[in-house]
Amino acid sequence: MFQLHPRLEADTVHVMDLPLSRVLLLKDARYPWVVLVPQRPNLKEIHQLNDEDGIQLWREIRVLSEFMEKNFDCQKVNVAALGNMVPQLHVHIIAREEEDFAWPKPVWAIGDAEEYDDQSLRYRIELLKQGLSNAF
Repeated sequence: MFQLHPRLEADTVHVMDLPLSRVLLLKDARYPWVVLVPQRPNLKEIHQLNDEDGIQLWREIRVLSEFMEKNFDCQKVNVAALGNMVPQLHVHIIAREEEDFAWPKPVWAIGDAEEYDDQSLRYRIELLKQGLSNAF
């Protein structure tokens, strides 16, 4: 049975579920930062997905990456599946701008997360829901 890792549960807000993955918004207003978590139990690595789920994950990554690029006017979309701190398979998709806090370095462990205000959080979640609902 699929269960979200406690660290992901604590650090994110649930946006919606796609055909394979749960879409989570990282609680850091410095970046448009979304995490996809395939809703399959006991996965640590992408290669552990069956062929059908692997294809679906890449589709979800592509669609979300394109959405981030178009909606957040970014110079680069970072996609990463590290799992060093959280072993559950999850994929980060981050819209990056040359003016962002960590540019050009990776966003990992640089500075402290900034909380969303309620209005900004609701807006970002609704934007993601509308855009992704149209794609799937």
